[in-house]
Amino acid sequence: MGASGTGSSGDGTVGGLGEFGLIDAVVSRFPVTPDVLLGPGDDAAVVAAPDSRVVASTDLLVEGRHFRRDWSSAHEIGRKAAAQNLADIVAMGARPTALLVGLGAPPDLPSDWALGLADGLAEECGQVGATVVGGDVVRSDDVVLAVTALGDLEGRDPVRRSGAQPGDVVAVAGRLGWSAAGLAVLGRGFRSPRVLVDAHRVPAPPYAAGRAAALAGATSMIDVSDGLLQDAGHIATASDAVLAIESSAVEVADPVRDAAAAFNADPLEWVLRGGEDHALLATFPPGADIPDGFVVIGEVTEGDAGVLLDGRPVTGKAGHDHFA
Repeated sequence: MGASGTGSSGDGTVGGLGEFGLIDAVVSRFPVTPDVLLGPGDDAAVVAAPDSRVVASTDLLVEGRHFRRDWSSAHEIGRKAAAQNLADIVAMGARPTALLVGLGAPPDLPSDWALGLADGLAEECGQVGATVVGGDVVRSDDVVLAVTALGDLEGRDPVRRSGAQPGDVVAVAGRLGWSAAGLAVLGRGFRSPRVLVDAHRVPAPPYAAGRAAALAGATSMIDVSDGLLQDAGHIATASDAVLAIESSAVEVADPVRDAAAAFNADPLEWVLRGGEDHALLATFPPGADIPDGFVVIGEVTEGDAGVLLDGRPVTGKAGHDHFA
């Protein structure tokens, strides 16, 4: 991990622990996996690339925008930060191998919080056999995380957004609407139902489904981070095709439905337009053996690129936009 700034006294804060003390404590949380040829400690890490190609993706998480420390523990924020980046790698049909993590932190941030964050990162990486191999620590007014994920295609072509063809079926794997429902619960000052709050704090991407989709011949795929309809639109635009989705085929889980009833909300709006569940949306050629975990929710048709919902063009807000 890199270096910027200094610290002094051991007062239980990251400032007191000091930059290099913090780095040493954090690095000890991350195991060395077979993909890591040279781990933290030098100017850069060395990660194996058996395929000769590296899949790479990056995300920023800003306190107050992507997480709140009064709503989520450091461990949960670490898991969330890792999950949303690992989901991008599996959405390409690749196997995640490593993360690089940059942490901006105020000097009075408790050192235990930073270590809890590291433990959360390590736990989520452990689900896919990846690890953190380096990063940087700097002083900032708020907590900011910059995470870069790396992956291995294992000899396969990447599954891009641009491969959907008319006649393909549209299918989704993973939960939808759970995080949006959990955000609504937290936003109203509640901490239950716990299953929804936990889903917002820590997403559950269907990691294995990405590789399974690639092996099944998926023609396109995307991580549903900003809403099903919005991310379906990204595939439609990239593929110059129409993704026709049937709302009746999209599952509305009982906890999501119950929360919507309690708040006088439409649960389908959370499912169709809510983000941060990190499900996988994919298209498959006709007659393909759809992998377990995927549910068919529509088809790809010809026409001007876009998304149809129950036969009608999607209008208005389709999902999350950082600058809307």
